[in-house]
Amino acid sequence: MPSFDLALRYPASGTLCRIRVARGGLSGLGPWTKRTTGAHRVAVVSDHHVSALFGESAVRGLRRSGIDAALVTVPAGERTKSVLHLERLWRQFSEIGLVRSDAIVAMGGGVVGDLAGFAAATWLRGVPWVNVPTSVVAQVDSAIGGKTAIDVAGGKNLAGSFHQPAGVLIDPDALVTLPDREFRAGLAEVVKTGMAVDAGLFRWLERHAGHVLAREPDALLEIVRRAVRAKSRVVIGDEREREAGGRTALNFGHTVGHGLESVFGLRRLRHGEAVAIGMHVAAILSASVAGLPLAEQERLDALLERLGLPIAIPPGVRVAVLGAAIRRDKKRDRSGTRWVLTPRVGHASVPRLISGRRVRAALCEAGAWA
Repeated sequence: MPSFDLALRYPASGTLCRIRVARGGLSGLGPWTKRTTGAHRVAVVSDHHVSALFGESAVRGLRRSGIDAALVTVPAGERTKSVLHLERLWRQFSEIGLVRSDAIVAMGGGVVGDLAGFAAATWLRGVPWVNVPTSVVAQVDSAIGGKTAIDVAGGKNLAGSFHQPAGVLIDPDALVTLPDREFRAGLAEVVKTGMAVDAGLFRWLERHAGHVLAREPDALLEIVRRAVRAKSRVVIGDEREREAGGRTALNFGHTVGHGLESVFGLRRLRHGEAVAIGMHVAAILSASVAGLPLAEQERLDALLERLGLPIAIPPGVRVAVLGAAIRRDKKRDRSGTRWVLTPRVGHASVPRLISGRRVRAALCEAGAWA
């Protein structure tokens, strides 16, 4: 089967993360886990939906490789990223008898990766883990870079840790199981990576959007490979997202995106849909502040719409309400909200402060009510 392998050695910590993107890669989970962790016992953490599709075969594959595997399931959805479910995982790890030489396998979307990765970071002060992402967002973005977290009352991902997985195993064939809306929403993160750091990725998606939407196997493999390679280039130089570091460029579109998620909760808008709208606003601001040509702003909007993603803020959202949600985002600093903008496709800038007047004007242009 076609595959792509990458070994990331983070200079600051010396941590090694091995990444494999391969069609049919899930069938090799056992050897991959043995190679990257050396563990003889693992807990496979998955949500109910993904577990029903891949759970039993994953456990069988691990056991064939001589690994004692136990399947631990959690509810699907963002609400699972909570202290309650983190504590439940710790309790189950204790019952399984996981020790420091054992490992955790996170198999699912971004929620499972965040939750299980944080559990791995905190169980016995840190055990090895393998990330097996099965959603578009997780495969092209969140599985790369070692961010783990849970949500608390104050907002998303406020409690977390950087804990690099020993291995990341990505099987693009798993994406054919996704509902259409989930699949399309995930593609927003590919667009974001192209707008932020990789103009070649953006151009490739423009040319091959139809093949990707049709979920043609070669197109899925290529889009995941390109996105993983692009994000890896960024995170290897900025492992812990230092202030004004290169990794902050990948927050393009997320300032308004997180604000919209806060306003609407977790059900009305998918994360990728909120980010798509956020990118539209960021492009408006980029045109007025950073010199983004109108033609490139229109390219972004056209690609998002071709992928079936929204660009307008839903009706009824007040500028004051959305602005307040934006100001609560965890990525602001003492001086205020810093916006990631770009002067051209593929070159997002260090975050900058923008006047409230310009922000309000951009939000109104995108559909918010004054």
